[in-house]
Amino acid sequence: MKKTIFPILLVVLAIIGFGSIFILDETEQAVVIQFGRPVGGAIQDAGLHFKIPIIQTVIKFDKRILEWEGAANEIPTLDNKYIFIDAFARWRISDALQFYKTSKNEMLAQSRLDDILDGAVRDEIANRSMVEIIRSSDREMAAQDAESSTVNIDVEENGEAPLIGARLEIIQNILESVSNRLIELNMGIEIMDVQLKRINYTTQVQEKVFNRMISGQNRIAEKYRAQGQGKKQEILGMQVQRKKEIISNAYLEAQQIRGEADAKATKVYAEAYGKSPEFYNFIQTLKTYSTTLDSTTQFILSTDNPYLKYLENK
Repeated sequence: MKKTIFPILLVVLAIIGFGSIFILDETEQAVVIQFGRPVGGAIQDAGLHFKIPIIQTVIKFDKRILEWEGAANEIPTLDNKYIFIDAFARWRISDALQFYKTSKNEMLAQSRLDDILDGAVRDEIANRSMVEIIRSSDREMAAQDAESSTVNIDVEENGEAPLIGARLEIIQNILESVSNRLIELNMGIEIMDVQLKRINYTTQVQEKVFNRMISGQNRIAEKYRAQGQGKKQEILGMQVQRKKEIISNAYLEAQQIRGEADAKATKVYAEAYGKSPEFYNFIQTLKTYSTTLDSTTQFILSTDNPYLKYLENK
């Protein structure tokens, strides 16, 4: 009988021993539950911990930063334009005991965060105009003049460009609103960060924006084309004027050369005529014969005509 009881006792002691301890690693925190109610505070430290076996149970929660992914929602802006907003957040369980009392588990907590974060995002977006929301930086928008190719930037009195983008302010307001709501509900949750992952136009607004962008670029292109055509005509006019100047100068130079050549030829003829007038007359008469007489020429002249002087038989 004793031999039978002893092993049973060992088994019972082992069950009680193993059932009275639990281990937490660095990523976990726990709450001890007794008869459905938490006892003591939240256990944050990693290592070996004790509980009453069978009577008490341990519920563990993640100590790390958790993520919340919102669904893309179509939200109206202050200027009655609809945009799609896709937000995400990071949160953690700051008080495991209070978290268990209000949310029980992470699934229910995520469901409650859906309502809180979606509501905060909708409220903030509804109080902002489209241009404030779509700006993703604090850089001043620069407008380029197509005629002068200069960039005009409004500058404040201190010499710095004014901040136009309100994205950072929107995110801070959403974060503050959610934090205040979580404190009010005392859920044992701390919101770490909220970001707008994606902002997109609705189909109707997107089409209008693209058409407006295309029209604007077409106007700029047409202005550049007009300026290019004007410059082209100006260059062509300069080419025509330059061509006329070159031809005129060349013609003047040719006439000067021709005049000098004619003067020199006349001088040579005059000198030749002065040296031998008879021989000069003979040469000129022969030239006249070659230009006026051919095989078909017929004319009647008297024998004493000077034109036939050099054709007489001697």
